[in-house]
Amino acid sequence: MANSSEKYRAPALEKGLDIIELLALHGDGISQGEIARALQRSQSEIYRMLSTLVRRGYVVRSKDGDLYSLSLKMFAVSQGHPPIERLMEVASPKMRAVTRLAWQSCHLGMESNGDIVVVASVSAPGNWVFSLRVGTVIGLSNTGTGRVLAAFRSDQQIEELLDMHRLAQGEPEIDRSEFLEHVSRIREVGYERMPSATAVGVTNLAFPVFDRERVPICVVNCPYVERIDKLDVPSLDEVHLLYQSLADELTNFYSGESSLLTEH
Repeated sequence: MANSSEKYRAPALEKGLDIIELLALHGDGISQGEIARALQRSQSEIYRMLSTLVRRGYVVRSKDGDLYSLSLKMFAVSQGHPPIERLMEVASPKMRAVTRLAWQSCHLGMESNGDIVVVASVSAPGNWVFSLRVGTVIGLSNTGTGRVLAAFRSDQQIEELLDMHRLAQGEPEIDRSEFLEHVSRIREVGYERMPSATAVGVTNLAFPVFDRERVPICVVNCPYVERIDKLDVPSLDEVHLLYQSLADELTNFYSGESSLLTEH
C-alpha cells in the first residue's frame, strides 16, 4: 500500500516546481531542450508546463523565444506572504524615522535562492545620499548584508549557500576559508562593521533580524558615509547604536508576529 506522501502526489505541480527551481539556477535563461534534458522529461511535457508558466507570468521568454527565465513575479508573490508583508509595513516607517535621526541611508537585504537582494531602502535626508535601489542583487562575500545572512546558519547551510550563490555584478571569486573566518567573527560579535568592499569611504553596518527560531530573515544595513562639513550629525558609533536598536526592534516584532500567526 502506498504511503501518504506517494498517495497524495501531484505530478503536474511537481513538474512545474521542478522547472521553477531549475530556472532559479540559470539567471541568463535556458532553452526548452536543456530544461527537458536536465529534468529527464519529454519536450512535449516541458512545452505544456512552460506555456502555462509563461501565461501566468512566472516565466518569461527571450525576445527570440529560445530561452526561458524566471520573471519577478515570484519575488512579488513572496512579498505578499503575511509575515514578510507585515514586517515591511512595520519596518518602512521605522527605517524612515531612524534615517532622519542618523542622517544616513539604510536598506533591508534578504537571501533568495542564493542571491542577496535589497527588499527595502530608505535614503538619508539632506542634499546628497548613498543608497541602494530595491531589487538590487548584491554580493554574498563582499557585503556586510551577505556575510551576516550567512553567519547565523549552520556550517552545512553555509556550504549550501556558497554552492548555490551566483556572483553578483562586481563580486570577486569567493575565497571560502576567508569567508568562513569572516562569518565566524560575526557570530561572536553579532553584527558586521566593515569598510565597504565596493565603494571607497563607506563603512558597512549590518545587523541581523531574527525570527523566533533565531534564524536570520533579513539584515538591516547602513552604508555609513562620514561627513566632513559643518553639519552636526551623529558619529559612526552613534549611528551603529541607532541601527542596531532598529534591528533588535524588528526582531522583537517578527518573533511576536510569527508566534501569533502560528497560534492562529
